Amino acid sequence: MALPDFLLLGAPKAGTTALHVALARHPQLFLSSVKEPKFFLTDGPPPSRGGPGDAQTYGSYVWRREDYEALFDAAPAGTLRGESTTLYLRDPAAHRRIHALVPHARLIALLRDPVDRAHSNWTHLRSAGLEPEPDFLRACSLEDERVRRGWGPFWRYAGLSRYGEQLRHLFSVFPREQVLVLLYRDVRQRPQDTLDRIASFLTVERGALRDIPAENVTAQASRSPVNEAFGRVLRAAPALTRPLPDAVHRSVTRPVERLLQRHQQPRTPLTADERSRLIPTFEDDIALVESLTGAALEHWRDPRNASTREPLPVRGKFGTAYRSIDRPLPEPVIHR
Repeated sequence: MALPDFLLLGAPKAGTTALHVALARHPQLFLSSVKEPKFFLTDGPPPSRGGPGDAQTYGSYVWRREDYEALFDAAPAGTLRGESTTLYLRDPAAHRRIHALVPHARLIALLRDPVDRAHSNWTHLRSAGLEPEPDFLRACSLEDERVRRGWGPFWRYAGLSRYGEQLRHLFSVFPREQVLVLLYRDVRQRPQDTLDRIASFLTVERGALRDIPAENVTAQASRSPVNEAFGRVLRAAPALTRPLPDAVHRSVTRPVERLLQRHQQPRTPLTADERSRLIPTFEDDIALVESLTGAALEHWRDPRNASTREPLPVRGKFGTAYRSIDRPLPEPVIHR
């Protein structure tokens, strides 16, 4: 029986993909070639409908146990097996399912400035043509309505950033010594130290990894009549291609998505004023994260945080239309 020894839980848009790729290079670790299998998100088949693009996301769930175990069949003897699904952290039911099946698993959570994470999440969906609301702050205000309409969890920009509530429940299910909480800032600014902390946590060799690559980088789509038209095409495509295989759907949407991301612009940070309008939403939760982890997170309360950060260094084309391991990879991540 092949099941994971460790899991990267998210949060989404907080560096999980980059860490997945980095850890796959460690000689004592094996990462599933499919990132985001989402196995622990359901007790059976996932939903079939939701917001724009949700049906395609649900279709990618690896929800049958035999298929999930098969993800780890290629793990060399003696290696630790792991996978990454960024929605596990926010899902109390997933915490319980993980504990029921792999109670001794080690868990890694990555946390990012909650406002910055929410904005990156919105930009990701805008650049994929799925988010119809061109104003980020208004999109945040639509969250409760979208939940009522059955849109999937990736649309919960503010909710996904309330890590305190998520960690509090996780710590009620798993002993704290089985959970490692990391900050996105450290992943970017201190990659070697971060990788060594993870190696120590997983009890594998330190120093085997030295860098964390830029992965799952969002290409911002500008707001223009042409791009809005591309977005409408991408949002309409699922209904038109629903009876057809996913490969047909992708053959229709991928070229349009590339046109939407054609300018290859990195995400423009929020202004201090925009951040100031959202920070109060997270004040109580930031305090809870601090009390649970002992981390000092005053920078999350700073309206200027992340406003002057340099874009991630990316080689070649970037954006979901060009490079994404959130979908099954055309070429698996080979363990070395």
